[in-house]
Parts: sequence; structure tokens; C-alpha cells
Amino acid sequence: MTGLRFRLPPALLLVLVLQSVALQDLRVRDVHPDALLLFAVAAGIVAGAELGALVAFATGLVADLFVQTPMGLSALAFALVAFAVGTVQAGLIRAAWWITPLTAFVGSALGVVLFALIGAVLGQDHLVTDRLPLIALVVALTNAVLSLPAVRLASWALAEADR
Repeated sequence: MTGLRFRLPPALLLVLVLQSVALQDLRVRDVHPDALLLFAVAAGIVAGAELGALVAFATGLVADLFVQTPMGLSALAFALVAFAVGTVQAGLIRAAWWITPLTAFVGSALGVVLFALIGAVLGQDHLVTDRLPLIALVVALTNAVLSLPAVRLASWALAEADR
């Protein structure tokens, strides 16, 4: 667990800086990638369901500091997605290189939709709009492209964690 304590904070900081400096201005139809969601999905891929959900929850808490939605909304959505991804990944044989981007694509789309739906349940009706499919698609596509380096970063950050 020592590696997790010392490697995870700098990895999260790197993802946060990447999100706020580089990816915030990279927009497709006014939608930008979500690197923190991608890191949560990568944690599920690398660490499995339980530890991935824990790391994703922490990542979501960091994301919640920068959005104007109820605190914990991102954390809940990210943790659910990472748990689902970790559960599915446990049953897959990762023989092909494209499984990671495909998993990131599906997990990211699921994360965006879950965030909006859970937010709507909590009274944030503005999150479910006719643009939601576009937002989910753009985030999923960009996160699929960035998934291989994100999984490498998550592997480094979670290298010595007890599973």
C-alpha cells in the first residue's frame, strides 16, 4: 500500500494539470475530453473492481472540486464505472491491443451518462439534455484515443498496491 500512497497523488495531479491546461481547450462541438474520468476508468482496468472503484472515488472527489454540481456526484459516477470496468476486465483476456481503448470508450460513455442521470435524480435537471449523446460520444472517443497512456500512468501509480 505504500506505493499507492506515494504514487497516486502525483499521478492525480498530473491528470488534473493535463485536464485544466491542455484538454480544456481541446473542444469538439464545445465538448472537451474528461481526463479525470479516463483515469478512473484506467484504474478499473488496472486495479480491478474494488481498488479501481476506490481510486475512482478519490479521482471523482478531485473532479467535484471543479464542477458546479453536488459534491460527490462525480465521485459516485466514477466509482460505479470503475467497479463495472474492473468487473468486466477480470473476465477478459487482454490479448489484443484494442481491448483497452474499447473498454475506455464504453466506460467513458457510461460515466458521462451516469453522471447526468444521477445528477438528474439529485435535482440537476440541466444535465440531461439533447446534447448528452454528443457529449458522451466526444468524451468516449477522445478518452479511447488517450486510453493507452492513461493505463500506463494508472499502472505506475497503482504498481505496488495490495489487491
